[in-house]
Amino acid sequence: MPRVPRMVVTDSGQKAAYHVISRTALDGFPFGKVEKDELVRIIQIFSTIYCVEVLGFAIMGNHFHLLIEVSPGDMISDDEVRKRFQRLYGRNTEFPEGRLEEYRERFCSLSAYVKDIKQRFSCFYNKRKKRKGTLWGERFKSVIVEQGNTLIHCLAYIDLNAVRAGIVKRPEEYRWCSIGHRFQTGNRDGFLSPDLGIPDVSEDDPSAKLKTYRKYLYHLGAIEKRGKASIPQEILDEETAESFEVNRARRFRYRTRYFTDSGIIGSRTFVETHYNTFKDLFRATREKVPKRVKGIEGMYSLKRLGEA
Repeated sequence: MPRVPRMVVTDSGQKAAYHVISRTALDGFPFGKVEKDELVRIIQIFSTIYCVEVLGFAIMGNHFHLLIEVSPGDMISDDEVRKRFQRLYGRNTEFPEGRLEEYRERFCSLSAYVKDIKQRFSCFYNKRKKRKGTLWGERFKSVIVEQGNTLIHCLAYIDLNAVRAGIVKRPEEYRWCSIGHRFQTGNRDGFLSPDLGIPDVSEDDPSAKLKTYRKYLYHLGAIEKRGKASIPQEILDEETAESFEVNRARRFRYRTRYFTDSGIIGSRTFVETHYNTFKDLFRATREKVPKRVKGIEGMYSLKRLGEA
């Protein structure tokens, strides 16, 4: 039986939002910390190449969710197509002008975007596990999502995955989801769109948007669902008492993973000095640059050698 054509919005001059879900074909929960980190990294890479904005994501042990907005081709200039081509193939690769429209269509394609992510991750996973064969199950699912309340609800559903699975009590404690990424990395490199789809909140006040979203998220997460975990009432009461502001102590705690997940951590000078000592052991071909640990003044880190 032929596949049912995928529903893709083709309206001119209008972005379309999609909720993407893809599951592995493997049994159990094959994705551990390293695999989840790598999948996030790959999504970040292709999100700078394709004409998409990532509103939310969640990487679980056997599947992932993405909430993205895809721009139509008529919103993308010729120069933008050329820039994205060079991000994909390298700055020194000459752009084939005769294929301009072909690459415009590709970089605005939901299917091509997800396909590249899944293929790149499959290569990583199979090499790491010394295996061959299919990693992903049936083709990915995609749902067209309306802007406004529907979009916010979908984002909250994605961010609550780890809570519903009983992995964490608070959604931002799980670093492989969008709310966790925002708090634990400070949305490093601007990976996630500042637009949370929240109406009636100033575009110039991202902290107010995040606070409003957290209030919505915690109230939704406290609703009990059969067979699923929920945010405990005492945590909801605590957040309500704090007006859904994340205090300084919790902000620090969300960043403590750097103390266990980094390869080198300390002042910029300390990290650079020790990186030069061990740089021959790093697998990366490019020079590694210390990343500032946001929320902790003067602290920088580099990934572990095995994850570099």
